[in-house]
Amino acid sequence: MGKKILSQREGRGSPTFRAPTHLRVAPAKYPELPSDKTFKGIITNIIHDPGRWTPLAEIKLENGVIFYSPASEGSYVGQIVEMGPGAKISNGNILPLSAIPEGTQIFNIELRPGDGGKLVRTGGGYAQITGKSLTTVTVVLPSGKVKEVDARARATIGVAAGGGRIEKPLMKAGNSYYKWKAKSRPWPKVRGVAMNAVSHPFGGGSHQSESKPTTVSRRAPPGRKVGHIAARRTGRRKGKVQRTM
Repeated sequence: MGKKILSQREGRGSPTFRAPTHLRVAPAKYPELPSDKTFKGIITNIIHDPGRWTPLAEIKLENGVIFYSPASEGSYVGQIVEMGPGAKISNGNILPLSAIPEGTQIFNIELRPGDGGKLVRTGGGYAQITGKSLTTVTVVLPSGKVKEVDARARATIGVAAGGGRIEKPLMKAGNSYYKWKAKSRPWPKVRGVAMNAVSHPFGGGSHQSESKPTTVSRRAPPGRKVGHIAARRTGRRKGKVQRTM
């Protein structure tokens, strides 16, 4: 009798596979403030948040509100930041997209006004404003995708801090293990075809092969639910073949 396969163990939510959310500092999001006023604040601390690739800036506003936001490159403790439509176009300041000039580098962009920031939050990431209309702003994301966002949504001026993280080599497998441990991502991830037949539906055989269709029903039992679950299609999409006369 075999043991539970890896996907079954992950699904049960044991401490081995559970994200250590108790180590998180705080949610990194903009506070809900009147949209027609500009507030001044000061960065009181730069904090490391486990599992997050960007350091957090602890900001205290003049009205007493304290919030956490991904820090920008060049931020420092004691820096004065402004938040609101009348803020200066300066590194670390937070403004609505309608008040930011075209070509400015921004990060931590709200998808909808008041959601606290959803886009471009990883270390070294930034987007650029390429166009404006009365109600929307066109933004080019780090992936190259062009997206239209509500002009009332807020963003931070500058580049997200922590961009040099991937430049340092890991050197050994143990460092990679602890890197992903903070995010509760099992590492290393063994391929199913490399396992024994008792450990995975794709395991066993004289060579590494799935030996069966990789698509599986969404209603399949947990021990069989591996591969492409409820896939509409698989494989590489082929281009249209043009007929020549």
